[in-house]
Amino acid sequence: MTTPTDITRKTTSRRVARLATEVLAPWVWVLGLPLAIGWHATKTFGGTLLWGLVVGITGSVIPMVVIIRGARRGKWDSHHVTNREGRLIPFIACMISLGGGIALLVLGGAPRQMIALSLAMFASLVVSIAITFALPANGARGWKISIHAAVAAGSAVILTIAYGPWFALVGLAVVLVAWSRVELGDHTTSQATAGSVLGLIMGGFPYWLLT
Repeated sequence: MTTPTDITRKTTSRRVARLATEVLAPWVWVLGLPLAIGWHATKTFGGTLLWGLVVGITGSVIPMVVIIRGARRGKWDSHHVTNREGRLIPFIACMISLGGGIALLVLGGAPRQMIALSLAMFASLVVSIAITFALPANGARGWKISIHAAVAAGSAVILTIAYGPWFALVGLAVVLVAWSRVELGDHTTSQATAGSVLGLIMGGFPYWLLT
């Protein structure tokens, strides 16, 4: 039998999960991480803004504009695009935009770390697309990897590589965002776990290799 206390706990849990999902959304990580790496690479305010915003705008702002406009027009369910079939256009928009950003970095003589960051993001995106659409649909919504968890995990490992072992504590945020996606019913535990592993490998390894 469900008690009022159980209902209150469930409501509180879902509120915390919703807050974590919004505050630790992929676009937030992809906007903030390039600024952190830009500072590490240049140690100058101007360099941080220049290269950080190139990656942040092409990797986060432009794709989010596409996603939000699509959500308002009913092309997918929300700005989180939880329905698998709606993810194709946002993925393509992100690839095109981020690819343009990588070209700007290379042509502009950006620091190696910024190019490595963008390439790691691009690699993670390609693998996410492959996993999302290569696996057969299972049920009405299909099997879809957690992009929230992937981006958070990739960001955590890149920050740790750049700034040192203390930044491994950012991994707590990865656990929180993965939990939030499961708590809200947007992903299963296996999907959130797969996203975290994807971020660790495809986000961290290319960045480490290229820097």
